[in-house]
Order: sequence, then structure tokens, then C-alpha cells
Amino acid sequence: MTSYSYTSPFTDTSLRVAETRARLDALARLLDSAVRVPGTNIRFGADALLNLIPGVGTLTSKGMSAYLIWEARRLGVPMSTLLRMVGNVGVDFVISAIPLVGWVGDVFYRSNLRNMDLLRYHLDKAHPVPNR
Repeated sequence: MTSYSYTSPFTDTSLRVAETRARLDALARLLDSAVRVPGTNIRFGADALLNLIPGVGTLTSKGMSAYLIWEARRLGVPMSTLLRMVGNVGVDFVISAIPLVGWVGDVFYRSNLRNMDLLRYHLDKAHPVPNR
């Protein structure tokens, strides 16, 4: 008797990666581009708003950025890419440390969206989604 089995291209691993990717993408958008200034194409997010609170806000927003990097490490992103991600958050932290200028800088330097681009590039190579 012949037995046939079907294996889905969406295994548990690829499903978890897709869910994690969607969650991190939502976090990056929340932090960097959640709100559009009416009448313009300028967008900002919670990162810029949190930085209005001296000290605590900056640490909170950078903590959420660090979470994105930690998840990227868990997903197997190479060390060179992780270092680039840390560098992006480091530049954002330095910009954020400058009062007023830092808030404006957060609107235009979107470290979390940059990091998601790096993560997407890795995931597209490591866990490609099959064409339908």
C-alpha cells in the first residue's frame, strides 16, 4: 500500500517567523511613523513623542529599539547586520540626547524602520515566502 503525505510550505518555523516579522514591523512603524502631520508628508511616531520626556522617554524608546535587535538576533541575523542595527540605534540615541534638535532629528532619522529593512533583507534570504 502506498502512502502519500503533503507537507505545507508554511511549516511551524516559517509561520512563527512571519508572525514575528509582522509584530516587529508594527513596532517599528509605531515608533517611527505612526502619525502623519496633517497637510504634509511628514510622519513621526512614539519615539519622537517619548523623547519629549527627558531621560525616561529616551530610555524607554531605545529599550523598545533594543527589543527589535534582540528579536533579530533570535531570528539568526548575522553579527555584522546586528552591529549595523546597534549603530542605527546609537546614532538615534545621540541625536535624541540633544534637546529640541533631538526631537526634530527623531522625525527624520528613523532607526527602527532602517533596522526593519535590514531584518527584512535577512529574512527574505533565510526564510523566503513561496510565490503563490
